[in-house]
This record gives sequence, structure tokens and C-alpha cells, in this order.
Amino acid sequence: MEFTNAYLKDLFERVSKRNAGEKEFLQAVEEVLLSLQPVADKRQDLVDAGVFERFVEPERFVIFRVPWINDKGQLVVNRGFRVQFNSAIGPYKGGIRFHPSVNQSVIKFLGFEQCLKNSLTTLPMGGGKGGSDFDPKGKSDREIMAFCQSFMTELFRHIGADTDVPAGDIGVGGREIGFMFGQYKRLANEYTGVLTGKGLSYGGSLARTQATGYGLCYFTQEMLKTMANTSFAGKTVVISGSGNVAIYACEKAQSFGAKVVAMSDSNGYIYDKDGIDLAIVKQIKEVERGRIKEYADRKKGAIYTEDKDGSKGIWSIKCDIALPCATQNEINLESAKLLVKNGVMAVAEGSNMSSTNEAGQFFVESKIMYGPAKAANAGGVATSGLEMSQNSIRLSWAFEEVDQKLKGIMEGIFHKIHDTAVEYGQPTNLVMGANIAGFKKIADAMKAQGCC
Repeated sequence: MEFTNAYLKDLFERVSKRNAGEKEFLQAVEEVLLSLQPVADKRQDLVDAGVFERFVEPERFVIFRVPWINDKGQLVVNRGFRVQFNSAIGPYKGGIRFHPSVNQSVIKFLGFEQCLKNSLTTLPMGGGKGGSDFDPKGKSDREIMAFCQSFMTELFRHIGADTDVPAGDIGVGGREIGFMFGQYKRLANEYTGVLTGKGLSYGGSLARTQATGYGLCYFTQEMLKTMANTSFAGKTVVISGSGNVAIYACEKAQSFGAKVVAMSDSNGYIYDKDGIDLAIVKQIKEVERGRIKEYADRKKGAIYTEDKDGSKGIWSIKCDIALPCATQNEINLESAKLLVKNGVMAVAEGSNMSSTNEAGQFFVESKIMYGPAKAANAGGVATSGLEMSQNSIRLSWAFEEVDQKLKGIMEGIFHKIHDTAVEYGQPTNLVMGANIAGFKKIADAMKAQGCC
């Protein structure tokens, strides 16, 4: 796909110069601007108001050092980030990621995508993202607490329940959220819903742990039903990753009657032709914090394949449905072609920007059902929004109530982006549908609020 709108082509060239070297951010911006060309063609009012220029520029970006003491008594310094990308429709909302790959480009791409994702949920949330190049793997609980407290010592002055509400992401689970919430409470001298993904004993929401994985399957099930008059039942599914999103996507897909045959981590992947025994995976990953290769030692007939390039090799396994749930750009063009050649009928992204632009475009051109992350994995932030609502009214909803609201939101997201794709004459292009539907709500709010 190429730029046909001269204005957006020029805008992307300017963004590229201003953000030179930020490959992940530029990838995300290019994909979105290409999709928004029909909007720019029709909405001269948004062009005249400078909405597109403002939309691709963060409102605020904070970079800070994070000094902490390890168990050897040594001082270690990491770098912390928080991008507050857009607040046109609500307070900034987006996760915190702790991983060695975190840098300015990654944080900006995540924050940019978060704006559209949050818009699609219909909840009043703007877009933001944060994190650090800190690696929690191999660290003791005391070291992680020391880092989280130091991280929050700077971050606390930039966030608040009505300003910016972070959550978890890769490397940040309930343990890390708890340490950061405790430090925020100590520094700010207030007890508010400033973080989501909290423990149930101090303001967390039931179903939040399952939300992204469950939501991914609710979206995919509705996509299968609407676009192909079918379902998960009887389908073979491959899921990359073995963290929170992958585990609960596997759980829900299995409950819908699918056979999940593969999962992975950063070292390699497992293939189990009889279907993944999720209890074993949960024991290894959630209790023991081990590696996925241990599954093959415990389940007869399972095969482990080392794959140091991430999750690339897993896409050689024949499947009906692929659910990438590991990290960004885990599906390249080569993997996309292999999936399509092997007969995949649907791909729905559980990780953020799971596919390269070339891979995503190939899925669209191949007319397979392709749910982009900004729509398909919005269940996590949607339930975070529901946690914010519960905190605001000082009430907790039952698991079934939260889960039902999540299901309704995810089904609504699918129909919103599908209807938008149909409106713009490309009924199978859910990427275009998601980008346009998410953008239009934000754009109208930005225009209404004037030059800010």
C-alpha cells in the first residue's frame, strides 16, 4: 500500500525526519496514516485544524533515570519512560513494560497504538505508555521492589487517577504493580485508583488477569461468526508466547472447543499434537516461573524446538487460527506467507503490533480474517477501564459481571471496525476499519477542544 494523499505523504516524511531512527514508532505511524487516507480525502476540516499533525505528536514524553541497589549492594542505573500521547477523550491510560528492549521508539509506538485501542473500547480513556529497560528475569523480589520503588519515586509526580493511569505489560504483573502502588500511596499520601491490575485485596478487578486473553478470543469468535459463519469449535490453534495473554487465550480457546497445539517463549516453542495441557503450562510459567521447554519433559509426545529468534519457527506449524501473543513484529512477511500457504483462515493479534506492516498487508491482500492488535487485544485495557470505574464508585463487581461487560465490549469493537471497513468499501480490511474508527472519535474531540 502506498500514499496517494499528498498531504499525508508529506506529513509522514516530516514525522520520519523528526523521529529518525525510531523504527517501531515510524512503522506504527505509517500503517495508520496509510489507512487514514480516505478520511483525509473527505475531511478537509480535520486537515485545516491540524488534527493529523497533532495526532502523531505526543503531548508529553518524560525520560528519567532509575537508580536502585541490587542484592550485592551495588548501585545500578536504568532508564525510565512515560509517554502521555493523547488526552482528547480521557486521562492517559496504558501499561508499563519492563524489558531490555524498551527504548524511546518502542514506548512511543505503544503509546500511539494505545490511543486508537482505547478509543475503540468506547470508554473515556486517552493513550499513554511507559516502562524501562530493566529486566526482571533472574532478579530477587527485594531487587524488584527496590527498582519499582525507585521507578515510582519519579513517575508519581506525572500520574494520577484523573491524569494518567498506568497498568501492567510485559515484565510487569501483580507483584510489580503492588510495589509501585505502595510507593505511590506513600509519596502522594492518597489512596486512589492510580494504577490498574492491582491485587483484589486493594482495589483490583476480578477478570483482569484473564482479560486480554479472553478478550482476544471473544473478538476472534465474533470475527469467525460474522465473516465466515464458523467458530473456534474443532479448529486447530497455534498461540505464540506463554505469558498471561497466551495462557488465558489458550484457556478460552479450549473452552470454545478448539485444540491448541503450540505455545512458546523467547527460547523456543512446544508442539503437542494431542492438545496443550494448560495445567502444566500454568504450573511452569505462573508458579515456577520456568521455561516452556520444561513442558516437553512432563507431557508425553510433546516436542520442544529451540528458536533463539523468538517465535518465528512456531508459525511453520499448520493451523486454522493463529494467535500471536508474544511481542511486536513476531510475524514477518515470510512467516505470514507460510501461515497462508498452510491454510490459516484467521489471525488475531494478542501482542501489540504482532505483524510487520508487510505481513499485515499480505494478510489483508490474501483475504484471510485478520484482527489487528489495536482491536483484538483491547480486552486488557477495557477491563482496566472497568477497574477504574469500580475504584471511582468504591464498589467491586462479580467476575461474571466483569466478564460479560468484557465480552460485550470486544464484540462491539469487532462490529464497529467491520462496519467501518464496509462503509469505506473494504469489508475484509479490519486494519483500515480499526484505524479509521479509532481515529475519528479522537479527531472530532481534538477539533472540538481547539488548538491544544
